[in-house]
Amino acid sequence: MEQEYLGSLLHLADSTLPIGSYTHSAGLETFVQQGLVNSRATAAEFVTNMLRNNLQYNDAALMSLAYRAATAGSLNDLLELHQLCAAIKAPRELREASQKLGARLTRIFSRRYPEPLMDQYEAAAGGGPHYSIVFGVYACRLGIPLAAALFAFYYNAAAGMVTNCVKLVPLGQMDGQDIIFDLQPLLQELTTATLQPDKDLLGLCNAGFDIRSMQHERLYSRLYMS
Repeated sequence: MEQEYLGSLLHLADSTLPIGSYTHSAGLETFVQQGLVNSRATAAEFVTNMLRNNLQYNDAALMSLAYRAATAGSLNDLLELHQLCAAIKAPRELREASQKLGARLTRIFSRRYPEPLMDQYEAAAGGGPHYSIVFGVYACRLGIPLAAALFAFYYNAAAGMVTNCVKLVPLGQMDGQDIIFDLQPLLQELTTATLQPDKDLLGLCNAGFDIRSMQHERLYSRLYMS
C-alpha cells in the first residue's frame, strides 16, 4: 500500500477525537458577541486571518518544529518549544486549552504507540504537554510525512473554526462547506510555508485575537471554554 500512514493521519487529525476541542472557540465567541463576525463573509475573513496571521506563526510552526525535534530525538528542543508555546499564549484560556488538549491526545496515543521521548517530555512539561507539540511528536512517531501532517493540522483547525462559526453566528451548513472549499488553496500555501518555519517569528500574530480571547473570560454568557 502506497500511503500506509493514511489511517494514522486520519486518526490523529480526527475532529471527533475525545480531547475536548469542540468546547473551545479560541476567542471566536467574543468576536460574535461583539458583532464583528456576523455573516458568511466575516466568518470566512475570521478563519482566513486566524490561519494566515496566527496559526502559521504559532501552533502550526510549533507542530512543525516539534516534528523535527522528534526526528532528531531531542528532548531539549521539545522543552524549549514547550516554553516558547507557553510564552506566546498570553491569554490564560488559550494556554490552558493547549495543555488540556495535549494531555488528552497523549493519553489516547500513548496507549498504543509507546514513545520514550514523549514520556520524557510529558514528565518534564510544567502544566502538561502542549497540543501542537504532542501532535508533531506523534506524527513523527507514526511515520506521517511532515507535509501531510501539516496540511491535516491546518485542515483540522480550519474545520473546527468553521463549525464554531456555523453554530455561533449562526450560518447555514452549506455556507460552512463553501468556506472550507474556498480555503483549500490557502491550506496548501500555508503547509508549504510552514515546512521550515523561522523560530524567530514564533508569536508573530494579530494581537486582536489575544485581546478577544482575554475578553472571553469575562463574557456574561458563554457556550465555549475559550
